[in-house]
Amino acid sequence: MMKKAMVAGAAACALAGVLALTGCAGGQPQGGSGAADGQPAVELQVFAANSLSKALDEAQELYTSQNPGITFADTQYKGSGELNEMLAAGSYADLLVTASKGTMDDAVAEGYVDEATRADMFTNELVFVSKEDSTLQDVTLDDLKGSAYSLCVGDDSVPAGTYAAQALSTVGLYEPPAADAGKTGAAITGKGGTYTGITPILQTSVGNVCKQAENGDVDLAIVYSSDVFRFGGVKNVGIIPDDTHKPIVYPGAVCAGSENAQAAADFMEWCLTDPDAQKIWQKWGFELSE
Repeated sequence: MMKKAMVAGAAACALAGVLALTGCAGGQPQGGSGAADGQPAVELQVFAANSLSKALDEAQELYTSQNPGITFADTQYKGSGELNEMLAAGSYADLLVTASKGTMDDAVAEGYVDEATRADMFTNELVFVSKEDSTLQDVTLDDLKGSAYSLCVGDDSVPAGTYAAQALSTVGLYEPPAADAGKTGAAITGKGGTYTGITPILQTSVGNVCKQAENGDVDLAIVYSSDVFRFGGVKNVGIIPDDTHKPIVYPGAVCAGSENAQAAADFMEWCLTDPDAQKIWQKWGFELSE
């Protein structure tokens, strides 16, 4: 994966502007020192996409070491759609980070998050992976046409699965539903269609998709480039062009019912601006959204 310069860019500026204008309830000053400054300790509950688990765990540990008054509850790492379902069922969270703009759009529409705090945080790439001792290399979408390669992808409840469907549509291996007839790639949702010419194994999480490749149950799997770092046991054998699918962006937003809105917003801004945090995202295969 090519590494770009890790800069916060417009997202951090926009978030900083929101913080200055809104003064969200929750009471922690920028930097969130909390109990160290005589303020009550704050425990943040974060809901985040599965693919962020290793990177975000490390970032949270660093943040608490820098801001002893801020700790984190057991962060819930789930598929983005499942996170929204949890919020719909009444689960409490201070911060939501999803793996697609579409799922964050849904969260905004349902009132689960404060739209004014929304910011694009991270980006990712879509890649082909295979087991570590595979001889495959430089695999392309066209290589799947008429081939005997077995394939695993996420189902359409998983953002990685919808991105994969969009990419496969550009080479005629996925047919969108009637509403998107004649469209391909980023122009379709990647949901509700059918695979043509291939019969991929579908899984409900990128972790399960990776496991299929790691075990050699399939020749290839389509996952995020960060999953190679997160799970191990697989290797990147081909990068899927960005222009074959919607941009892979991870938006974050403070939850509408958060009792620690300012502390959650401070943590978001730190993720986007702190140099040590940026090293963590890069280590685990992510880049900051520019």
